[in-house]
Amino acid sequence: MKERIKNLIVFGTRPEAIKMAPLIKEFEKHSEFFDTKVCVTGQHRQMLDQVLEFFEIEPEFDLDLMRHNQTLFDISADILLKIKQVFDEFCPDYVFVHGDTTTSTIISLAAFYSKIKVCHVEAGLRTYNKYSPFPEEMNRQLTGRLADFHFSPTDLAKANLLREGVDPLQVIVTGNTVVDALFDGLERNKELNNPEIDALRPLFSKQKKTILITGHRRENLGEGFMNICFAVKQIAETNEVNIVYPVHMNPNVRDTVFSILENIPNVHLIPPQPYPVFLWMMEKSDIILTDSGGIQEEAPSLGKPVLVMREVTERPEALSAGTIVLVGTDKEKIIQNVQALIDDKEYYASFMNRLNPYGDGEASKRIVGFFLKKEFNQNIEQKSA
Repeated sequence: MKERIKNLIVFGTRPEAIKMAPLIKEFEKHSEFFDTKVCVTGQHRQMLDQVLEFFEIEPEFDLDLMRHNQTLFDISADILLKIKQVFDEFCPDYVFVHGDTTTSTIISLAAFYSKIKVCHVEAGLRTYNKYSPFPEEMNRQLTGRLADFHFSPTDLAKANLLREGVDPLQVIVTGNTVVDALFDGLERNKELNNPEIDALRPLFSKQKKTILITGHRRENLGEGFMNICFAVKQIAETNEVNIVYPVHMNPNVRDTVFSILENIPNVHLIPPQPYPVFLWMMEKSDIILTDSGGIQEEAPSLGKPVLVMREVTERPEALSAGTIVLVGTDKEKIIQNVQALIDDKEYYASFMNRLNPYGDGEASKRIVGFFLKKEFNQNIEQKSA
């Protein structure tokens, strides 16, 4: 039998862990063909570990890079120096990275230095504005230049890569693995007895609409973030709603949020929640106000209207499908759009039946299937003969 292909899947943040978890599980189903190991950089720590525990993933390698007030310079240098030891020990054939993080870009650079093939999951998203989102837009573009195989969530993402000169045979449209993770996570939640969820149930009662907020993008910090918070304050004071805001641990976020929104009775500022709890909150909320990328992909599968607090999005498919509305950090625009969803039942209902442009929950199977066909077609034919 042909020697197993050695895959190293590397990530460092909670969003990456969520989106890579279903791919890890899918490769594990085919362990006769693949020797798959996981390396985490620890770019996030506590939030990352919660996701790993939820999806029952035990990394074989942990660079453990998280430190207080680390900068992009710190993270980049540390990853580049420490990943070489992992490459030398495991000698992977393929390194899998995800999306737009500093981890993905620096790991791809290190793999290039080591002449290891790079597989980029969630490839081809673009705004073509190098500072928005920052540093994610350039992380994506740089990773795309270093990648050997590009697993794009949509046809539009593929088209971006083709315009940039990528070989069409190296681009595979799969859908987004975050939808796979969403469906898996909702099923896992059914089996959990979770006291954290039980404690939040009163905030998601059917008597009032619940608005779920997430916000932490670097480009929104400062005046933009103050505008967001003042908009939320006015919405809370003029509507019978519950507003639930898991506040990011970044002190630049927390200081602004608590200075403006603390002590408003129907605004509930809570700590960042574990992934299963956040999934439950998305499922039970009525409106989602966010600057997150992943939520733009997840929420449409739940039929939730999403207002995106960013000036541009690298997910224009959602705009075209009508599953999100771009409101930026304009106070009045945020208020007007939230108010429309609260007041106009027909407008609100229109979001519930729109198709998610980011897939059907089968993306991981398509990625693994590509490698089964590419590397093992002859071997499979021999076994079945």
